[in-house]
Amino acid sequence: MRAYAAQTRTELALSLRNGEQLLVAIVIPLLLLVFFSLVDVLPLPDGVDDAIDFLTPGVLALAVMSSAMVSLGIGTGFERQYKVLKRLGATPLGRTRWVAAKVTMVLALIAIQLVVLVVAALALGWSPGGTPALVPAAVLLGTAAFAGLGLLMAGTLRGTATLALANGLYLVLLLLGGMIIPLTKLPAAIRFVAELLPAAPLARVMQAAFDSSVSARPHDWIVLEEWAVAAPLTAVRRFRWE
Repeated sequence: MRAYAAQTRTELALSLRNGEQLLVAIVIPLLLLVFFSLVDVLPLPDGVDDAIDFLTPGVLALAVMSSAMVSLGIGTGFERQYKVLKRLGATPLGRTRWVAAKVTMVLALIAIQLVVLVVAALALGWSPGGTPALVPAAVLLGTAAFAGLGLLMAGTLRGTATLALANGLYLVLLLLGGMIIPLTKLPAAIRFVAELLPAAPLARVMQAAFDSSVSARPHDWIVLEEWAVAAPLTAVRRFRWE
């Protein structure tokens, strides 16, 4: 446990000191929240008058995706490419405790993100409602799904390829995930595909958690749960330590 705790502290400290990871994890979601809540350029769902009420749950979902998939995937990908994982596996820490430390670091980073973003949203006039009790389950499922995708990329591709793919996937899911642009404003064919990916169900569940006028469909929970199981299992089977 001492080795696990020490590694967790190290992982979290490195993440908070890494400018690129902070940019993706906190700065970009915060800028999107502030800019699009103050500048009236994005379409809003029917029945929503204030952009901050639509944007906040989606940006919280984006924060989960940014840490669990992008930061974790890119960091692990370069650690694998530079043989760090191979060396750690031969230390008393071991691979199991290393994975546990990585997961704990991601959850801690997401908690920091959510606090920062919620405080900013409240300052911008956000008035949450709905069923906040859904948030922990949604965050855990989203973390599992996106962490699985991040580790799958990191464990099968070179660090540079993981960097490119993770950032590209981040951009695609940002645009198609209902986080910034409402799903109802997308063409039907694109919306159908988006609803099968993990970003859109997570965003809708988060919207339902904070807005009583939005209800998460069973389909959203089912898709999110399937990704939360399938992505980590695939990562475990395909992950190569060197």
